Amino acid sequence: MAWLILVATAVVVFVIAAVVVGREARRLDAVAPRVTYELEEAVAYVADRLPQLAQARLGYDDVREVLRIHMRLLHAHGLQPDRLMDRPQDIEDVVLVDDTGAIGEVIGAVEGAGLDLADEDVAAIVDAHLAYLDFIGAVGPQAPPEELGADGALG
Repeated sequence: MAWLILVATAVVVFVIAAVVVGREARRLDAVAPRVTYELEEAVAYVADRLPQLAQARLGYDDVREVLRIHMRLLHAHGLQPDRLMDRPQDIEDVVLVDDTGAIGEVIGAVEGAGLDLADEDVAAIVDAHLAYLDFIGAVGPQAPPEELGADGALG
């Protein structure tokens, strides 16, 4: 009789554990993965990946300021949400980032901020910054070619 109570207790404990683990797995699957953007880590990552000539012309302060400008522009396009923690994966609109357009926009914002940086240096910073965002997992998949029109826009 005692072994029957032990078996019944073990089954009840297993069922409770399975329900709790299943519920948490479902909850975590619905939540966007947490990506932590550290500005100083991004500055170091980007600065290390710049071409040698750009590294010779730019300081960490220049790189930091361009990264701040780039992040502000990404936020303005809705790519950096205000509330990040435990946000459900509720993406309804497809958002495409065009590297060339992004670089041109950052160059214009850098000039508007009064920074005296060469366009090719800003382009190198943006390219390396996009690589950093991909490295930390903040970038989604590339749009499939069949969904893009001849001009590269979402078809």
